[in-house]
Amino acid sequence: MTAVMGMLHRVVLQEDLNFLLTNRIPRRLATQLMARFSKLESRRLTKLSVALWRLFAPDLALDEAKQREFKSLHDVFIRELRDGARPIDPDPAALVSPCDAMVGAFGRVEDAQVVQAKGFPYTLMDLLGDPALVERHRNGHYITLRLRSSMYHRFHAPVDCTVRRVVYVSGDTWNVNPIALKRVAKLFCKNTRAILDLEPRWPGTAVTMVPIAAILVAGIQLRFVAVPLDLSHQGRSELACNVALAKGAEMGHFQSGSTIILFTSGGFELCPTLHTGATVRAGQRLMRRT
Repeated sequence: MTAVMGMLHRVVLQEDLNFLLTNRIPRRLATQLMARFSKLESRRLTKLSVALWRLFAPDLALDEAKQREFKSLHDVFIRELRDGARPIDPDPAALVSPCDAMVGAFGRVEDAQVVQAKGFPYTLMDLLGDPALVERHRNGHYITLRLRSSMYHRFHAPVDCTVRRVVYVSGDTWNVNPIALKRVAKLFCKNTRAILDLEPRWPGTAVTMVPIAAILVAGIQLRFVAVPLDLSHQGRSELACNVALAKGAEMGHFQSGSTIILFTSGGFELCPTLHTGATVRAGQRLMRRT
């Protein structure tokens, strides 16, 4: 019993230290400094930075990347993959993962309430801030996808669709790891995020995709929006779009790892093999239209 208590105590201390080091610092300043550092062009500095990065993320794999040499750490973060590295599920009724990720909370939207982590709910209105979107996804489905820093950082269209609108919400830069999700209520609703209103090519369905930035990575670049969505913007801004995308088409990238939440309505069912903690890849089936 003493050994078990000692192990639990060490785990709690490690979580406390992780939370303090990644959240109880000037988050915006740290994020802005990291953005500048990552764009310094020096192959020697980049190799040194990647070697240091691998000490904390030994699963960082660059063998799938199109290029072999990187001029900056930023280039590593936003690396493209070689053709065919992420096959797209060919089932025409499949909704696929937009990114490489770890599966977090998922399931039914209970009326208009979603789970961030056990005991930590939030509402669609808190996250989306749009009554029409809240009604659209009431009692629908959702899935939370967390990108680790070592993962491929580009994201793709989960279905054949048209992007009708992008809403950018400037916010905080809390870490989005599981430790923070268990401690900070409504964390996703506080962080910088983009709300992508997608119109699938299936009548009567709706998909909303919410990329959420975090500490060291509060920047989202969409291929169909000319300017990066980063901390230089303030408040809430709305951009009208009319961009048709095929399932699997690249939509944009984070500066590093973060989170994407998908909301669906109109006759979808979650894949029965999904479970919290599972690793999924871009193009892998998450839901299917019934």
